[in-house]
Amino acid sequence: MTRTVWLKADDSVGEWETRKKRITTAIEAGVDWVLVDEADVARVRELGDIQVAAFRSDTDIVDATETDDTVADAYFVGKDGEGDGTVELPSDFSGSADLTTLRHSDDRAQGAYIRIIDQDYEAFAESAAHDADYTIVVGEDWTIIPLENLIARIGEETDLLAGVTSAEEAQTAFETLELGADGVLLDSDNPDEIRETVEVRDAAERESLELQYGDVLAVERTGMADRVCIDTGNLMDHDEGMLIGSMSRGLFFVHAETAESPYVASRPFRVNAGAVHAYVRTPAGGTKYLAELKSGDEVQVVDTAGNTREAIVGRVKIEKRPMFRVELDVDGDRIETLLQNAETIKVATSTGRKAVTDLEAGDEMLVYYEDVARHFGEAVEESIIEK
Repeated sequence: MTRTVWLKADDSVGEWETRKKRITTAIEAGVDWVLVDEADVARVRELGDIQVAAFRSDTDIVDATETDDTVADAYFVGKDGEGDGTVELPSDFSGSADLTTLRHSDDRAQGAYIRIIDQDYEAFAESAAHDADYTIVVGEDWTIIPLENLIARIGEETDLLAGVTSAEEAQTAFETLELGADGVLLDSDNPDEIRETVEVRDAAERESLELQYGDVLAVERTGMADRVCIDTGNLMDHDEGMLIGSMSRGLFFVHAETAESPYVASRPFRVNAGAVHAYVRTPAGGTKYLAELKSGDEVQVVDTAGNTREAIVGRVKIEKRPMFRVELDVDGDRIETLLQNAETIKVATSTGRKAVTDLEAGDEMLVYYEDVARHFGEAVEESIIEK
């Protein structure tokens, strides 16, 4: 599931300058969508690159397929209508203007906005979800939003978005029934809440890996090879690095160059990753050959506890350098990789951070091990021999 953060920025939150500040913060923070009034779509386009959803001001207008800057990426019904209680809700929903607009063959609306005032509105949301690509539900009291019911009943029918006012509420929405909402609609002017909600989204998307130690069997000089440094557009912390290996089933934790040394200044954006043939782990569990990496690619950053995040490759440096072959035993299986023979390359061991030049047989080195084969970077159920 891909989680999304939407920001509410229609005229109910204030004048244009207030809305503009919200939208600008949203763009800078990495919010996925803003929800505005139809009249504001063009003004939002001028502020930056973000997906724009808009409340339909006239459901008789049919222009959802146009492509100019005044047209939103998605249209919603419900504001000043049945969805928010402005218009009385039909008892059997068959005469609902909002549902009629959603069901119209010209695709004039793709989303429904519904305040959960009571059980009738919960049922109305369930009906709307069968026709809406996006269904926003906003509770009058966060503690009684029937989000669990809606996730259970319509989770696969629509992208279900929960209205929230803080990052804390967003986290609860993403965790409800373990599956969680597909997204949240944040109603807040606070820049910190906007940024923290995006961080909550990112955290909900990330893997948590189970790392383990393997026994070092050998560290041998092997001569020269084409070595790859991955320079990212992101700074890494002292306990972070990447997973690198000659064999896809066993990837070695290699620290980022965050430590100062007598020979070179720290490079906290860099991982000296080994030879060109090796794999590096990428987000969502894939791998790439180091030789294939280029500026703009994403790689996975992992810390020693197995927490992960994404980093963007800014530059790849390939140079001839002397190498070590490092061989480990993990539960009776032998894995290995090539790492540069240099004091600045650090790995994680059971006794702490250690330079590869000081590594020796008998040490325990941190790895990510999974008994799978890979084809074009994807895990497959296939017998592949790597040696």
